[in-house]
Amino acid sequence: MIRLSEAEWKVMNVLWEEAPQTITQLTRRFQETTGWTKHTIMTFLKRMEDKGAVYYEAGVRAKLYYPRIERKEAVLQETEEFLERVFDGKMGLMLNTMVEQRALSEKEIAELHEILSRAEASCGIEAEEWKEGERQ
Repeated sequence: MIRLSEAEWKVMNVLWEEAPQTITQLTRRFQETTGWTKHTIMTFLKRMEDKGAVYYEAGVRAKLYYPRIERKEAVLQETEEFLERVFDGKMGLMLNTMVEQRALSEKEIAELHEILSRAEASCGIEAEEWKEGERQ
């Protein structure tokens, strides 16, 4: 499992959006909003490389950095870790907490309803396929 710090997530988001990136390009991207220097970016990239989150190829003038892991994979790992750490791995507890705290907008509730409907339909299809396999 690759654990990314908040700063590393920022760098990864840029790489997922537009790779490859050089240290200079990343420094320009973050200098104004974060104050990160070239050396800070180099430290992040080295740490991320050691974790297996990024890799580089030698370019004509500079190293070209790419994400080694996909966004979907990193998001899933982070979500599972958060859910386990904060809600003892229980999605229902998390959703119930959000509902009780009125943390969900009408739009978000509608989106969750749609997601759950698709999941329910998918589970129904899988159950039917399993039943068919049992009959044969």
